[in-house]
Amino acid sequence: RDGDTVIVHSMDRLARNLDDLRRLVRTLTGKGVRVEFVKEQLTFTGEDSPMATLLLSVMGAFAEFERALILERQREGIAAAKQRGVYTGRKPALTTEQADQLRQRAAAGERKSALAAEYGISRETVYAYLRPTTAAGASTA
Repeated sequence: RDGDTVIVHSMDRLARNLDDLRRLVRTLTGKGVRVEFVKEQLTFTGEDSPMATLLLSVMGAFAEFERALILERQREGIAAAKQRGVYTGRKPALTTEQADQLRQRAAAGERKSALAAEYGISRETVYAYLRPTTAAGASTA
């Protein structure tokens, strides 16, 4: 609302890319909202100078570039860990016995939400175990 202030730690926390950042800042300031970036020490009010707009674009471009580099290094690290056999992914939520029991109980008509609560998993995970092929193993139909 008009007169509010949005305080953001860093530009890359508000938007994933420069286009989104500029659009969000323009939208917010157009509604009378003040936008403050703590890390960059920049504030936008809608009555910004051309220099402020330039700083937003330059700093936003650097934030987007930095994020892209981080993601690239992360992908490289994961690939290297997979080659070493260290990165094996997430462990199954249920044991094979629990998964079989879950399938039998669901086939018998028990509510999926009740099963999810009992096993301490989400409903989506219940449905994943009920699909024909799951990461937890083969299912019985």
